[in-house]
Amino acid sequence: MAELWSNISQFFTFSHVMVVVYVLNFVIALGLIFLDSNKSPSAIMAWIMILYILPVFGLFMYIILSQNIARQQIFRMTEDEQKGISSILEWQKATIRDWARSSDEDTVRKWIDMASMNLEYANSLMTDNDSVDLIYDGKEMFTTLCRDISEAKYSIKLCYYIVRDDFVGNELIDLLTRKAEEGVKVRLLVDALGSRGIGKSDLKKFSEAGGQYAFFFKPRIRNLYFRINYRNHRKIAIIDNEIGYGYIGGFNIAKEYLGYKKKFGYWRDTQLRIRGNSLTALNERFYQDWRYASKEKIDLVEQSLRYAYKPDRGHIPIQIVSCGPESDKEEIKFAMLKMISNARRRIYIQTPYLVPDNPMIEALAMAARSGIDVRIMIPSIPDHPFVYRTTLYNAGKLIREGARIFIYENGFLHAKTLTVDGEVCTAGSCNMDIRSFRLNFESNAFIYDRDVTERMDKQFMKDLELSREYTQEDRDHIGLIERLKESISRLLTEIL
Repeated sequence: MAELWSNISQFFTFSHVMVVVYVLNFVIALGLIFLDSNKSPSAIMAWIMILYILPVFGLFMYIILSQNIARQQIFRMTEDEQKGISSILEWQKATIRDWARSSDEDTVRKWIDMASMNLEYANSLMTDNDSVDLIYDGKEMFTTLCRDISEAKYSIKLCYYIVRDDFVGNELIDLLTRKAEEGVKVRLLVDALGSRGIGKSDLKKFSEAGGQYAFFFKPRIRNLYFRINYRNHRKIAIIDNEIGYGYIGGFNIAKEYLGYKKKFGYWRDTQLRIRGNSLTALNERFYQDWRYASKEKIDLVEQSLRYAYKPDRGHIPIQIVSCGPESDKEEIKFAMLKMISNARRRIYIQTPYLVPDNPMIEALAMAARSGIDVRIMIPSIPDHPFVYRTTLYNAGKLIREGARIFIYENGFLHAKTLTVDGEVCTAGSCNMDIRSFRLNFESNAFIYDRDVTERMDKQFMKDLELSREYTQEDRDHIGLIERLKESISRLLTEIL
């Protein structure tokens, strides 16, 4: 055996291995150029550069990061489900403009084109009987969520990117275990990579109590993630369906989100607590993700659409829009672009990562050049240095176009919000970056209401008091080494 291995090793020298690697890289490069219509030209060029500058590492990175999820149709629906959902969509498409004309809300009438686009392009139903609470503090969010869970009588459905194995995550799992013991139907869905710290042993009591859990994109071999680039980044909770509450926003379940991690300090985020018909859309989104991850046989029409037409909980129109690598449509990005292009007075953005693609950069630049008050707030603390350098590079680019950039200095800014003209706003899990637009599974609420938007704007102005403006003078004082790091970082933006 040793002799056989010796002969093999002598035959396959390092040179032979490198030839094989370069041939594979050449084949991959041809495939990227001629067969992969989903990637942008800049992403293709970035991959080719990596494959040839770092051939072995590049090949490994391509295998790990560059899979086409769209071809797998992971959220495939049955024929009856397609018919049921399509019939409701077609009904609303036929009636939405008449409804807008008869609405008492000027905001709805003004923004009906955007609502129609989300309906047509993203299959996003509009509901108009919702109420919305805004939560900006992690401790308040977690306390409110736990209180609503404690009062649940029928069902609890949670989908989070991160549930950490710390005292915050353990407190939530203990609470879910108690609710399962009471007979409440509890489902917990987490991303396998983001929540890799928890496992079967951590969820044993929860499972024995009758709770159900699933890991999204769980690897066949522990800690070997071949879908590392595709993450279920959604943060959704639905409690007691038609009589309860829905949560959507940026908070995960971990101690740093409550401000208990020294590195980040105070954690500033935004969460929506919703009641009303929009829970139907959150239900459907959760069940599609759950069905894929858990393999449980669930009828979407029975589980989600039957909860339509709830009693009025308010008067706020909402659309829940989702996106992910299962589609090349980038639905949330298109909705944000529509908001920005329709702006007439002001655009306020909060995002931890300012790494959008060229169309988004150009839309913001065009708005700023048109005299619109464009203000973007980013964190002062980098949680990903590579991404933060690209954020600062893009900030500098927008400053030259007339936008104003502010750096939040009271801890870590993780909020993902966009408001326009004090009339329309969105918040959810989607960052202002290419990863969120194309690679992650995300969900945002788009809200057509002056009161909710003005509440977000007031919080933005409060955060301004805890921020400093990032100016062209700051950019002029950046050293050569830092500029080189920014340049390298931005070149790899579309693949990382």
